[in-house]
Amino acid sequence: MSWLYIALLAVAVVLVAGAEWPRLDERFGADSRRRRQRARRKESFRVVRDDEADEFAASVERDLANLPTTEDQERRSR
Repeated sequence: MSWLYIALLAVAVVLVAGAEWPRLDERFGADSRRRRQRARRKESFRVVRDDEADEFAASVERDLANLPTTEDQERRSR
């Protein structure tokens, strides 16, 4: 192979990569990684039905009651 054929091959590879860049970036870029991670996190979500609403509300109230408050922090600092 002569240097001319190698140069033409390199130019062709660069042109194809440039033309396909938006598609490659969509699939392998940083935004696509964030989208895949978000989709994985969202898979574990579920809709709370009416029959589970009371149990869910009680759970939220328990969690809120267990959160530290500013009064707790003031008592500890004294």
